Amino acid sequence: MQTRPRPVKYRRKNKLRFEHKTGKPNLDLRPYQVVLRPLVTEKGTHQSTRHNAYAFQVNLHANKTEIKKAVEEMFHVRVEHVTTQIRHGKKRRFRFKMGQMPDWKKAVVTLHAEDKIDFF
Repeated sequence: MQTRPRPVKYRRKNKLRFEHKTGKPNLDLRPYQVVLRPLVTEKGTHQSTRHNAYAFQVNLHANKTEIKKAVEEMFHVRVEHVTTQIRHGKKRRFRFKMGQMPDWKKAVVTLHAEDKIDFF
């Protein structure tokens, strides 16, 4: 069975009219825009005392090198390793509808053995 062709007025005139760029948008983020807040949890305090690793909520568009530079500049420490996770937002009920919390990015930053960050 053959389908009808698309009407002329609904056809795309130029398929390459819009250029789609892959990767992150061309943003110039400052250090205080990259690192949003420290995550102080039981697991985070355990990691900071045992493994000298600290968790932060960071900008979704920041990559590992930007996170490393931002933490080094803000806290004056030496960063050895950065791991990142995209945390998906939980489903929540708003009145009679189901909604979803926004996604966010978590970064676990491992520091040099001699460096330390004091949050309190």
